[in-house]
Amino acid sequence: MEDWNSFLLPYEQAVDELKVKFRGLRPQFAIDNDQTPIEFVTGRVKPVESIQEKLVRRHIAEDRIEQDLQDIAGVRIMTQFVDDIYQVVDILRKRTDMTILEERDYVTNAKPSGYRSYHIVIEYPVQMVTGEKKILAEIQVRTMAMNFWATIEHSLNYKYDGVFTPELSERLERAADAAFKLDQEMSEIRAEIHDAAAQRDKEA
Repeated sequence: MEDWNSFLLPYEQAVDELKVKFRGLRPQFAIDNDQTPIEFVTGRVKPVESIQEKLVRRHIAEDRIEQDLQDIAGVRIMTQFVDDIYQVVDILRKRTDMTILEERDYVTNAKPSGYRSYHIVIEYPVQMVTGEKKILAEIQVRTMAMNFWATIEHSLNYKYDGVFTPELSERLERAADAAFKLDQEMSEIRAEIHDAAAQRDKEA
């Protein structure tokens, strides 16, 4: 790759556009006095060093980067509750400004490490001065508890080169389970509060 800056430019534009679009959903829920399923949105373009490392690790030729690397552009949508994840996914499925190519539900089907998140690979059209360019991007939808665990686990993985003893791996998995149980408990509490409020309004 001779010019990484030029190559990554459409990915940077895609991340910027998607962040604005997804953040713009929040006030739309507020207008209808609805609780927004989106807490906050972040995004990033994968650093060149990470791209190069992944090319080597997965034996991907440079001329196949655009087709075989799905997460050069990444957007993360955080929610408060597990149910909100699937509400966000339904919203994304209805959009006409992107095409969903693949969905991976690691919320219901956690990875062996304990990792939970909902991954969506999209094809997104970016309008460049030379014309339209369709790129691949990955959207991750997860609760704040899931994000806390994933962020810490990723940091530890990077710091220690992924060398975890079986005991540490088991402890991380237990921590992921604890985070998910917290998510479930908070969802149940929200449901009970909602039911109690509905009953109160009915009796008023």
